[in-house]
Amino acid sequence: MKDKFYQYIQTLQDQIVTGLEAVDGQAKFKEDLWKRPEGGGGRTRVIENGAVFEKGGVNISAVHGKLPDSMQKLFNVGEADFFACGLSLVIHPKSPLVPTVHANWRYFEMYDDNGNVIQQWFGGGQDLTPYYLFEEDAVHFHQTCKTACDKHNPEFYPKYKKQCDGYFWNAHRNEARGIGGLFFDYCKETEQMSMENWYNFVTEVGNSFLQAYVPIVERRKDLPYTAEQKNWQEIRRGRYVEFNLVHDKGTLFGLKTNGRIESILMSLPPHVQWVYDHHPKAESEEEKLLKVLENPVDWII
Repeated sequence: MKDKFYQYIQTLQDQIVTGLEAVDGQAKFKEDLWKRPEGGGGRTRVIENGAVFEKGGVNISAVHGKLPDSMQKLFNVGEADFFACGLSLVIHPKSPLVPTVHANWRYFEMYDDNGNVIQQWFGGGQDLTPYYLFEEDAVHFHQTCKTACDKHNPEFYPKYKKQCDGYFWNAHRNEARGIGGLFFDYCKETEQMSMENWYNFVTEVGNSFLQAYVPIVERRKDLPYTAEQKNWQEIRRGRYVEFNLVHDKGTLFGLKTNGRIESILMSLPPHVQWVYDHHPKAESEEEKLLKVLENPVDWII
């Protein structure tokens, strides 16, 4: 399974990079290969200063070795070997009218002293963070997520949408990071779902990513915007940074397993602001966004 999924994310990385380069029309992703001293490595691809994308990364990694002490405590196990691989992406567009997007699909195995797999699971998801709310974009993103889920189980979309709303919640701000999407973790074998079934589901979601995001970018990338709107984007990006550094499990996992810092922190946008006690004008488009972020919305009726 690990070889099969690693092959899949290598191919998916190629597909997503090609699709995003076509949308940008100017910048190309730069590739950076790296190795982890304890075992494994990755292929980081970053785009910067494009016509559409200000900064973004589409990264894959496959790491293995002894489970670090911090992860032993998290999983409540003793010494063990592990393998983990995944694709993680974050795209920060230049225009404040185009939303930031994040996605991740991953697989994890843990072994006993004889090298037998004793635990294995999938995780992942995709979510959207707009700076100005276009409801048709929110509906499109969520509908694409639902369509992918419904092919496998009609209960998946409402379950994993709810988990996404709960996970991407900036508790210290009491607001959502964005308008959500899907989030699933610890997807293990059950009587209803074999690991092969989970593989088929996770890859279905992965394959839906470009369809979920690119049409939104195409609709918004050429719209004119003001300096004030760009200013608002940078203020909201500050909340994105706060979430990633305070709450995000993937960031913390990377740091605790001696991951590659440049690849882990590629999710941070290049231009950000923290303005003291900032509040948008009443009845403004900026305030409209904040009201939506106070309570998760069911975009698919």
